[in-house]
Amino acid sequence: MEYKVYEMKESDWKQVADIYLEGIKSGLATFQVDVPTFEDWNNSHISSCRLVAGLGDKVLGWAALSPTSSRCVYAGVAEVSIYIGEKYKGQGVGTALLEDLIKASEENGFWTLQSGIIRDNNASIELHKKCGFREIGIREKVGKMNNEKWLDVVLMERRSKIVGID
Repeated sequence: MEYKVYEMKESDWKQVADIYLEGIKSGLATFQVDVPTFEDWNNSHISSCRLVAGLGDKVLGWAALSPTSSRCVYAGVAEVSIYIGEKYKGQGVGTALLEDLIKASEENGFWTLQSGIIRDNNASIELHKKCGFREIGIREKVGKMNNEKWLDVVLMERRSKIVGID
């Protein structure tokens, strides 16, 4: 499959939101229960590190960073979001997106990327490991999906080897 990874445009939002909704419905991708408006999503994510994988006019997946804190000492630390359309999982789209997101993050001065992944989401945990993230801990019983069973979150981190190393 000959897809390309490129900077997300506002015109990609409808398809990005549809993929986000697939992740919400899976019960493994997020504790979010509704897709936010573009305005809310836009305001909560870093503008320089938003990518989509596309094939023609079809968005296959997306990845973006959000700030972890407003405190200046955390200016180089960001939280990863990555979602792949159900039809395109297992085809290398996630790897391409996460590798390009890491590159974009370093070009924009980020020294640490972190992810909180629902413990049962083995595919996402393995993807992050493949791209150089390490498990740093487990947050037990962080939240419930649909007020059912408690879910744990695996905390993962990737420290840049080229940014913030002095």
